[in-house]
Amino acid sequence: MIEVKGLVKTYGSKRAVDGVTFSVKRGDILGFLGPNGAGKSTTMKMITGYLRPDAGTATVDGINVATDPVAVKQKLGYLPESAPAYPEMTVEEFLGFIADVRGFRTAAANRTQVDRAVALTHLEPVRKQTIETLSKGFKQRVGFAQALLHDPAALVLDEPTDGLDPNQKNEVRSLIKSMATAKAVILSTHILEEVDAICNRVIIISRGRVVADETPAQLRARQPGARIDEIFRTLTHGDI
Repeated sequence: MIEVKGLVKTYGSKRAVDGVTFSVKRGDILGFLGPNGAGKSTTMKMITGYLRPDAGTATVDGINVATDPVAVKQKLGYLPESAPAYPEMTVEEFLGFIADVRGFRTAAANRTQVDRAVALTHLEPVRKQTIETLSKGFKQRVGFAQALLHDPAALVLDEPTDGLDPNQKNEVRSLIKSMATAKAVILSTHILEEVDAICNRVIIISRGRVVADETPAQLRARQPGARIDEIFRTLTHGDI
């Protein structure tokens, strides 16, 4: 569903992403891990068409992101870091706007998609509130709702549980797991317990390069008895 080959992105003299290659099939929940500045968000932005790579290719369901980014965006749901939204809109207005942009332009179709996204992300209590008045956790759920709204074949989620309380994190993780049988999911996270909770594959990126691509069990087998954070530090040279 998602295939990345030799992605490179350079900012000035810094190579933020240096030849990253991997693939994600339908049914995968890929935990995309790495220390701050490792290149995770930059890689995700290239996959979703928000940044153009300096070299390499990314395809989604066989469609090249560089040559047909609009068609790729129809296949993808993307939750960027910090879940940006229009703060003066209510939750319902914002999701209605997103539904319209996504092509659900009749009143009935628009309402159906908004109601579905609100129900999935448990936003009913705040659907009439403006986004600027919401807690960080609810704002994050709004971002997740817009990513899910068109029922995409693939999800790219940058820190989807950031700012959520423990119960909300469990809800979001359960939702991701329930959808993963029919979707390919890339999940960036700093929460290492999230890998154990929902991921069936792990990629660790350090200094722009992939240093591990395996299952959580294979990752643990590298250092039997070690905690996953200890293995992470070994693979990333102690970077955090």
